[in-house]
Amino acid sequence: VQLQASGGGLVQPGGSLRLSCTASGSGFEVINMGWWRQAPGEERKFVALSLSSGTTMYADSVKGRVTLSRDNAKNTLSLQMNKLKPEDTAVYYCNAFVTLAGMSGTTQFWGQGTQVTVSS
Repeated sequence: VQLQASGGGLVQPGGSLRLSCTASGSGFEVINMGWWRQAPGEERKFVALSLSSGTTMYADSVKGRVTLSRDNAKNTLSLQMNKLKPEDTAVYYCNAFVTLAGMSGTTQFWGQGTQVTVSS
């Protein structure tokens, strides 16, 4: 299973960006899918999560400014980020827990990361 993230870039404070992540491969089913971010010198931190039930969860630092949307048919998760702040600058990583054909339990995968820079 491969996770391909896209949509990062440079944006001014107060601006918007939309990140997308698509899971590809064969013999898998995505259960939960989400986004994490890592700023320079800091640990990777949770941003948002979409559960298989349809429930979404957001970190307090982004709540009210970001929205997840998920297309299960396309195995795609998008993160719409609005009112961006300089402190949102980080590499954003897509994450997914999937079930694999012929295996029990779930397996975690990470995407390659996409840079988001918020600066004037």
